[in-house]
Amino acid sequence: MSKLRDREVNRMEVPPPPAQMPARSAEDEGYDIRIAADGTWFHEGRPIRRLPLVKLFSTVLRRDEAGDFWLITPAERGRIKVDDAPFVAVELARSGEGDAQALAFRTNVDQWVTADGDHPIRVELTGDAGEPRPYVRVRDRLDALIVRSVFYELAELAVERNGTTGVWSGGSFFALDGRQ
Repeated sequence: MSKLRDREVNRMEVPPPPAQMPARSAEDEGYDIRIAADGTWFHEGRPIRRLPLVKLFSTVLRRDEAGDFWLITPAERGRIKVDDAPFVAVELARSGEGDAQALAFRTNVDQWVTADGDHPIRVELTGDAGEPRPYVRVRDRLDALIVRSVFYELAELAVERNGTTGVWSGGSFFALDGRQ
């Protein structure tokens, strides 16, 4: 666990969300920013290639109760488009075993999150074939899509519990078969 805690201590500081999401109005302005399903950020149709800028934007990213995504600073706010999840989980670190296991995910903006009751893993089944689409909660209502290679690592750690296949992390059991 100490390695995972060290990683969490070193993660990027995210400012606290506003005490209250600003009320919507007709003047709400959208930014021409889009986050693609692979985690690439675009501005005016061009990829943002400066990772420090993407990391900065990610710290002021919020999602409201209606599911809209916003970049919110003390001075202004603007709605952005997100194709799937705003983050992508690109690496997995494991500590411990069994129900004492901790699984930490590194996102595409180098933020580490350990799956637990506040940061659940969920799997949606999509398409006619029921393809798994796995996610982990990063913060608030913001998720990271778990890339296929990391999902395969999770599948290797899977155990069966009460007829459900899943993984333990942070004292919680998370189904990997699409059952919530």
